[in-house]
Amino acid sequence: MGKLYLIPTPIGNLGDMTFRSIEVLKNVHHIYCEDTRNTRILLSHYDIHKVLKSYHMFNEDNKSYEIIRELKEGMDIALVSDAGYPGISDPGYLVCKRAIEEGIDVVTLPGATASLTALVTSGIPCDKFYFYGFLNHDLNQKKKELESLKDFDKTLIFYESPHRIDETLEVLLEIFGNRYMCIAKDLTKRYEEYIRGTVKEIIDKGLELKGEMVLIIEGAKSDSALDALGELSIKEHYEFYLKQGTESKEAMKKVAKDRGISKSDVYREVIK
Repeated sequence: MGKLYLIPTPIGNLGDMTFRSIEVLKNVHHIYCEDTRNTRILLSHYDIHKVLKSYHMFNEDNKSYEIIRELKEGMDIALVSDAGYPGISDPGYLVCKRAIEEGIDVVTLPGATASLTALVTSGIPCDKFYFYGFLNHDLNQKKKELESLKDFDKTLIFYESPHRIDETLEVLLEIFGNRYMCIAKDLTKRYEEYIRGTVKEIIDKGLELKGEMVLIIEGAKSDSALDALGELSIKEHYEFYLKQGTESKEAMKKVAKDRGISKSDVYREVIK
């Protein structure tokens, strides 16, 4: 059987293709891509001439079976998106999953990705983080998504479009509060820009932002969920952890830590 290659493409600067990625694209039988027009520009830049086939969110289900069939016939296939990694806020997951289920080798090459490029340049802690991608377009759903994340104490990464950035900043201020953040736009391009400050400071600048953006937001400083647990009795607090599947001894230890009391105090309350 052939191999499926998942190949990241530049997020702006065409010079960010790796030598290995270029070599693979030259040698596969053909290339599936999100938009043939965009990919043709990239291939022309590197003098690569291959058959291009479309693979996007609207035909992903059917096309993934077509790719599997070709791989079984011995063809090596490359999959690319318009920018960055296939499968990261772009089509690619489905064909990867199906190829693995069929025992087909899947090879992913390293390369450009907007989320990590923005993160390491943001000045916000990047040792532990949570990548969320695009928020829901519907305002009420967007609020629900952010409510579920407001107590997360690690750095958060979102993608956003210029059409929704103003609304998203207002909702972030409403739900997350005035946290420090960084907006990275036009990454690797001529007018690459990083906008840093609190959410309100960025809103007050009245910027007319264009281009796809990465939002890097600091994690929660306090945990409102923990505050809610503090309103429970010690035994109720303990039972909360048991319901999550925590072992009894570990649950007592967590309650003691949450409340700033000794484990023996927790033990006495639990066995009453």
